[in-house]
Amino acid sequence: MARRRADNGPLAFSCDCKAVRGHLQAGAAARGVHAVCYCRDCRAAELWLGRPDPAPGPVDVFQTTPDMIRFQSGTDRLGLLRLSPKGLMRWYATCCNAPLFNTLASPRLPFAALHVARLDSPESVGPVRVHSFVPRPGGRSAHRGWGRMILRLVTGMGGARLSGRWRRTPFFDPDSGAPVAEATIPDKAARAALYSRAPGS
Repeated sequence: MARRRADNGPLAFSCDCKAVRGHLQAGAAARGVHAVCYCRDCRAAELWLGRPDPAPGPVDVFQTTPDMIRFQSGTDRLGLLRLSPKGLMRWYATCCNAPLFNTLASPRLPFAALHVARLDSPESVGPVRVHSFVPRPGGRSAHRGWGRMILRLVTGMGGARLSGRWRRTPFFDPDSGAPVAEATIPDKAARAALYSRAPGS
């Protein structure tokens, strides 16, 4: 069987109800990393959004840099979830609670991970290269492909920082560093309830 290859053209994405639409710019697929994650935080975020727990499967994302992202519509419907005050920023569509992107907490850390299910053609980002927090017996977990991921992250984020492309982000005001939406942070009781529904490592 022929091996899937990444599509080098623009990659369209949208939320479930199509109110939020955009694309990754041409070349993003070749420069990013297709990864899956089995961690509790990713699962808990899906539950908070009213989605089913993906376990035993993973959450499927494509890692890129924010300057590769363009929104055509729906930026006024971007919501922001953080599972803890210092947690990963998880962007979603408030119109239909579709998970969209994960980012770090500052525009100066130019990282964004698109939920692959949002792509019009999920196969366009090629095969999965990285597996994170894969469950193992005894409550342990393992990672595969992290060397590739770290190399791509250092190259992509470093290039965006040095070139000034980090300022081209749809998620933050590049001058103040403030996110474009106010974060919702579940309290300890709500967070514990989420994690009780997503047991594991």
